Amino acid sequence: MSRIVEWVQAATLQMGGPGLFIVAFLDSSLLSLPEINDLLIIVMVAQRKERMIYYVLMAMAGSMAGCLLMYYIGRKGGEALLARRFHQHHVERAMKFYARYGMLTILVPALLPPPAPFKVFVLLAGVVRMPLLVFSTAIGVGRALRYLAEGILAIRYGQAAMDYVNANGEAISVIVAVAVLAAGILYLALRYWLARRRSATYNRTDS
Repeated sequence: MSRIVEWVQAATLQMGGPGLFIVAFLDSSLLSLPEINDLLIIVMVAQRKERMIYYVLMAMAGSMAGCLLMYYIGRKGGEALLARRFHQHHVERAMKFYARYGMLTILVPALLPPPAPFKVFVLLAGVVRMPLLVFSTAIGVGRALRYLAEGILAIRYGQAAMDYVNANGEAISVIVAVAVLAAGILYLALRYWLARRRSATYNRTDS
């Protein structure tokens, strides 16, 4: 397995941006290549700092394409796939998160590093038919923030950034995810309060 990973990394470094797109697509859809994407972004940006935005966009686009494939698989019959690939309590937990937080169910896992579960939420989004624009926005924002942070670390620390990410990446991702979740909950609470206020105003006017 390690030889395959080494071969994938070497081939991607030779191909540049398109290789990064392919790896991100495969990792988000048919295969599981944990942390390879993150490693490649850091190494490639450290070597070509002026291409940071390009590499981030290619990785984000590849991940979005892979997630869209899984989303449509979920829409076409993902219940059976969920039952085969994931433990029942993971699926039930994901369903509860989706019912409560909606878009944040996709956005937060997109920010988190492995081994945080992600594909179960992507498949579930297709099963419950989350609006495509909402789904795509959540994936795009989550992946962009994650890869952009890694690109900035690579510019600042060079290839030593990988050691920093290995040591602190999970804690940083959790902090960012909690901040996003808190902002989302605040947004939902504010929207609920405004809706209640409009309803109360309408009832007074109507009476």
